[in-house]
Amino acid sequence: MSTYTDRAEKNMAKCLDTLKANFARVRTGRANAQILAPIMVDYYGQPTPITQLAGIKVPEASMLVVEPWDKSALRAIEKAIESSDLGITPSNDGVSIRLPFPKPTEERRRELVKECKELAEEARVSVRNVRRDVNGKIERDEELSDDEQSREKKAVQKVTDSYVAKIDELLKAKSAEVMEI
Repeated sequence: MSTYTDRAEKNMAKCLDTLKANFARVRTGRANAQILAPIMVDYYGQPTPITQLAGIKVPEASMLVVEPWDKSALRAIEKAIESSDLGITPSNDGVSIRLPFPKPTEERRRELVKECKELAEEARVSVRNVRRDVNGKIERDEELSDDEQSREKKAVQKVTDSYVAKIDELLKAKSAEVMEI
């Protein structure tokens, strides 16, 4: 592999990792600690990630338990979860916060699949942008002959096709997971 295909591969892998992280945050019927990762808690006037203030456990498939290390942060964490767009009502027992995850309705599952498709399309666009950038660098490389440029572009296109296929596989798996009752 050339440096161009290596560069393309490395940047496309980042696009795929981002998609996986975004898919992990899509709420299915199962509890997943990653869903809480983007939530920021107002802790002593500073926005702090919830993962730095509490341990998050998954005691059963449809329940998350948030146990703050500092009990004085319990109310602030509960408030941050309530104000997030998760649509989950936390229950505070004075020691921890329980987050029950109800099974999504058929309509909600369809919306989630649509959201997953949008995330996958964003990833495809990112992969294609990487291809475009690398192809631009290949064209500007005056040390390469026209034949070598053509070979490099074909190699980059192969890498692009493989990453688009991986994105499609991830989307198919995530859609099946979301539609699962």
